[in-house]
Amino acid sequence: MASNLIRRVCATAVARGASVNSLAGMNISRLPKLYSTGAPPPPNTSETAATIRKVDPVERQTLFEFGAYVAECLPKYVQKVQIVTGNELEVLIAPEGVVPVLSFLRAHHACQFASLADIGGVDIPARPFRFEVVYNLLSLRYNSRIRVKTYTDELTPLESAFDVFKAADWYEREIWDMYGVFFANHPDLRRILTDYGFQGHPFRKDFPLSGYVEVRYDDEVKRVVVEPVELSQEFRKFDLSSPWEQFPQHRTSLPAVEEVKVPTQEPKK
Repeated sequence: MASNLIRRVCATAVARGASVNSLAGMNISRLPKLYSTGAPPPPNTSETAATIRKVDPVERQTLFEFGAYVAECLPKYVQKVQIVTGNELEVLIAPEGVVPVLSFLRAHHACQFASLADIGGVDIPARPFRFEVVYNLLSLRYNSRIRVKTYTDELTPLESAFDVFKAADWYEREIWDMYGVFFANHPDLRRILTDYGFQGHPFRKDFPLSGYVEVRYDDEVKRVVVEPVELSQEFRKFDLSSPWEQFPQHRTSLPAVEEVKVPTQEPKK
């Protein structure tokens, strides 16, 4: 064991540039201390404050100016521009502006958001237009991101972004499957995660946790059958307290949402 330890220490020292002659006079009794194999030292526990991501004021000012510029270029479709969590730019648009706004952000020389990172959906049943569709874009040229949001309901379709971003194909199929948002002019709009003949859309807030049907194997007919869900009476009442309690205020920070003031254009006389 000691000989193996000596060999490992000598090999490490030679690799770091030490000469063989310098190793000859080394005190062997100090080797276990120089090459300890015990537990690592305890971590530094002096840090007690929460790690807070610092917001660059220059970056925020640039986002404010760029958001106002986009709204000024597309006043027909942009309804609101806001900064979220300090340094995330969001552009809220009308439903009919999906293709024009995405085309502008993709092709304009000052934007070049050529990558569609993701499309997400949000269901808020209390709103008249209960669904939000969120487009996350990435500009590799300028190393920046932007979020485009629009809205719709159960019956009003949105224009598909497939002609602008080919990556929108499966994202829109997933939103159609999970939320039931219909995308017009989509080349292949069908379910992508649930099975054929599935009833309902699982990510809607009014979709029951148990689903509408259940699948089981029937020994009598010797096959898998699909039938409506039947719950026993003791499973119909839930007295669970919500875990989403109000978190304590650990720090004072920027507001979660800051609206970008867009200069209004005066009508031409």
